[in-house]
Amino acid sequence: MDSEKSESRQLNGIGASAGIAIGQVRITDRRRVAVTEVLVANEEIPGELDRFTRAIERAKGELFALREQLTATHGPEHLCVIDAHLMLLDDTMLVGETTQYIERLGINAEGALKRTLGRFKAFFDGVDDEYLRERGSDVETVVERVLRHMVGQKQEPLDNIEGKVIVVAHDLSPADILQIDKNKVMGFITDLGGKTSHSSILARAFEVPAVVGLERVTAEVREGDTLIIDGATGVVIVNPGAEEFREYLQKKQRYEYVERELLKLRDLPAQTLDGHRMRLKGNVEFIEEVASVHKHGGEGIGLYRTEMLFFNRSKLPTEEEQFEAYSALVKKMAPQPVTIRTLDIGGDKCLTDLDLSDEMNPALGVRAIRLSLRQPEAFKAQLRAILRASAFGEVKLFFPMVSGVAEVRAAKAILDEVKEELRGKHAFDEKVQVGIMIEIPSAVVIADLLAAEVDFFSVGTNDLIQYTLAIDRTNEHLSSLFQPLHPAVLRSLKTIVDAAHNAGIEASICGEMAADPEYLPILLGLGYDELSMNAVSIPRVKKILRRCTVQEAREVARKALSFATAAEADAYLKGEIAARFSESFD
Repeated sequence: MDSEKSESRQLNGIGASAGIAIGQVRITDRRRVAVTEVLVANEEIPGELDRFTRAIERAKGELFALREQLTATHGPEHLCVIDAHLMLLDDTMLVGETTQYIERLGINAEGALKRTLGRFKAFFDGVDDEYLRERGSDVETVVERVLRHMVGQKQEPLDNIEGKVIVVAHDLSPADILQIDKNKVMGFITDLGGKTSHSSILARAFEVPAVVGLERVTAEVREGDTLIIDGATGVVIVNPGAEEFREYLQKKQRYEYVERELLKLRDLPAQTLDGHRMRLKGNVEFIEEVASVHKHGGEGIGLYRTEMLFFNRSKLPTEEEQFEAYSALVKKMAPQPVTIRTLDIGGDKCLTDLDLSDEMNPALGVRAIRLSLRQPEAFKAQLRAILRASAFGEVKLFFPMVSGVAEVRAAKAILDEVKEELRGKHAFDEKVQVGIMIEIPSAVVIADLLAAEVDFFSVGTNDLIQYTLAIDRTNEHLSSLFQPLHPAVLRSLKTIVDAAHNAGIEASICGEMAADPEYLPILLGLGYDELSMNAVSIPRVKKILRRCTVQEAREVARKALSFATAAEADAYLKGEIAARFSESFD
């Protein structure tokens, strides 16, 4: 078999979950179901409706059985993935539109369901935000499950794989990831997928090396081929030569050594050499990620994105559904704090029954706090759920995309109404801290006025950079202009933190800048109190923090602010990192 293998070649995909894995290919059939739309006679329509209904019920039964299995093997914290898919199977839009296509167009059930999926897919493909765009993959996963039951196509489960292998598939669902046995599956690679898909997030949470988005890898490798995958860089090497094998074996050993060393920092304080403390927290979307926050030494959750509860459904989540999700997260994180962001969606980010109109530019339209204030009953339901969850641990809440004081006062007035409604009915923290996200230029300019209205600032650097520099960060043609060290960005960051501290409140960073250790000296030197990031970045940032002094960091920040271009600031910062922290960046 070995003599038949082709010579070594390299494929490049998207690094979805860091780590290096070496093993033999195990191709698992996760191809999309091939569907042909055909017309059916009027008398056949009831039969097609019945086929669709029975397939839905079989898919539900399959998920309920998987739910029981996961409860026994993983515990209840991972059930939200399955519950989300079960909810989709009851979704009136998914079921109702498919039924209408069968009845109105007189087509077969498979064709009707594919049409419905096409509508969902077109919607999600048009969403600007990468995290939210990837939620469309959950709809596809559920639809594929139903289609398989229609056509009688079974899939081999991943929980009975033998040997130490690298799974190769067209795509893997979140349920597939939950069934992976890490003692047998060294990693996985797929044709489809993105870094922020639910499956990729779970792979990072479980620390399974993964490369996705390879497009045709299932056609380019064979069962029994040897693979090396680098989940950090997205590199896949097929049938490596002896030299490549040695090189990556050393890289794997080095990576695992560094990870073990970094995890030793978990219980050490996040403080500088001269004793200055800076809190390092995790950003999460799903409760599955909490374990990773704990493992990597996070001091709480600095950003919990609530949008995921509102996706892939035609009806808004009820107050009780939201309360269950928020309280489960708070309990699992207790006694450490959880900071919950209210809904940050708009016309380009929602499939619920919110009253949304089409907009020419949704990114600058009715979204985030603007949308919440226009939909007070839905806003109140979310605030009630958050407040009720505060009875189970320390909770803070904050409003996204604030542009002025009037919005803050209006939101706080609604919050006060909600508190009055809850008194005597439900326990909650009367003194829950209320903050805002600073992410648009108007908020920076009046940061001093906003600081007088709230308990804390949280800076969303991704959007702050985008709006300050008028750069669409998803446009590959403009990626070189997305510059965190642009003088306008650095001056904005200084304005924000100075305004916060002058008003006696704290300021944190929850964008991607927080996760990059190279920016730590600047953010520390500017005076930020807290950084929130993906959990795996926490030890790396902590390592640099523990080798800094505040005085050094202030000097780095002062100097960085003096440059006229981002390139100059970047060259200076790289020089400082090389001189002061080269060992830490090895």
